[in-house]
Amino acid sequence: MKRYKEIDYTFQPESYWLDSTVLQALLRDVKGVQRRKMIVDYYENGTIDQLEDTFLQASLSEDQRQRFGLIHPSFMGGEYLPDCIAGETEIARIELESTLADVTSIRAKREGDEYRYSVVDEHGDTYSLQIETSVDSLTLDELIDFIDYSEQNGGWPGGLSLCYNNANNESLSRERLRNFTRISSEIYPQLEEHYENVFSDWIAEEQEEGVEHLEKE
Repeated sequence: MKRYKEIDYTFQPESYWLDSTVLQALLRDVKGVQRRKMIVDYYENGTIDQLEDTFLQASLSEDQRQRFGLIHPSFMGGEYLPDCIAGETEIARIELESTLADVTSIRAKREGDEYRYSVVDEHGDTYSLQIETSVDSLTLDELIDFIDYSEQNGGWPGGLSLCYNNANNESLSRERLRNFTRISSEIYPQLEEHYENVFSDWIAEEQEEGVEHLEKE
């Protein structure tokens, strides 16, 4: 794994359930992509008290999801993720800029003296995980390895970080896919920054290959 300057890869949360900010508490386990964006916008504008309670729920009812979907298909993004089971929480998520704004959720659950990890999406896909348990919470470095070396069974290569971009790279340039995948976490604040660098390098790699090809002609 390439490491980038100004990122603390040794960062390790004391607990996956300890909210360090009010915003983190508000976003905890809220599944919908658009609802999460609204919570952030209202919170940063100091108007969170004006947001309807419906938008703050972890999950929506089927009727509520259908009404959201009538606004735009992207409003369904994340809403069909499985609910977190008792003692489980989301520690990171992968959001795609697809028609339905598909989301993959990385979760942790405390079992005895260990943390047990799982990956779920809205389509019931299964995953081969780099690790399934750990005694301590993961460092940022370890979480990145988990994302990079876990795979969707039957999916494209590239780990959970690049498989979705690689799947679309057959028909679209890497430059066009620059913002297709977003990997973020409320618990690991620098996770998104790391992957922004990864995606930039991914694009630069294709551009360099193009230059080399032209030079050979």
